[in-house]
Amino acid sequence: MQDATSSATDARRSGTRIVTLGIAAIVLLLVLAALFLFLTLPDANAFNMRVERIFVENDDLTNAAEIKLLEILAQSGTAFSDTLTSYRMVIFVLLVFATAMLVAALVFLVMLVMMNRRMAQIEQAGIQVSSLLISRDENTVYLNNMGFKLTGAAMETLSVLAEARMDEDLLSGAEIEAMVSGKDASNCEEAAGATRIKRLRDTLGNQMVSELLVKNIARKGYMLAVDKDVIRMV
Repeated sequence: MQDATSSATDARRSGTRIVTLGIAAIVLLLVLAALFLFLTLPDANAFNMRVERIFVENDDLTNAAEIKLLEILAQSGTAFSDTLTSYRMVIFVLLVFATAMLVAALVFLVMLVMMNRRMAQIEQAGIQVSSLLISRDENTVYLNNMGFKLTGAAMETLSVLAEARMDEDLLSGAEIEAMVSGKDASNCEEAAGATRIKRLRDTLGNQMVSELLVKNIARKGYMLAVDKDVIRMV
């Protein structure tokens, strides 16, 4: 169970690292694209500067038609400048939306990959224990909110294992027998503790199989609690 927890933590860390690097890469690429676009776009006042140059270089234009033409050119330059400014704003807004969409797509993709990995780990590990509650008064262990009745001896064995797990200790068969029976470990046999573990596994395993795999329908009979499409017989 410790290996599964470590692998899940490593997967979350690697996923966070990938998301961070991906977001940084996306933002960098879009910033470079924005700089390239804004630098290559012509100056908004370029047209006005050309018209002003025409006015300066042709100060002998006194005909009414010529003056009218120059006024039209000046107005066209102003319109061109306004249009180019609006284009810059549109490009900026589109780049912001593109950044947001690419970042969201990257986050969702990484989340999907991590979820698939997690599902694969759960499928390989079998049942995933999210909570374990031991009630000595009821001789019942609640595993993922499912209650399983145990014998007194099995409950004592499970309690010893739970306390050792919380202390991150490993117990030999003789140590388990000593803690349950109250004897000295040197006077206990390894086989006695192994027998207690076997009985605990049998008692708890049979009830788990009954709860998770074999369904008992009252007054009707028994059936497997699995989808028929997943069953294969060879």
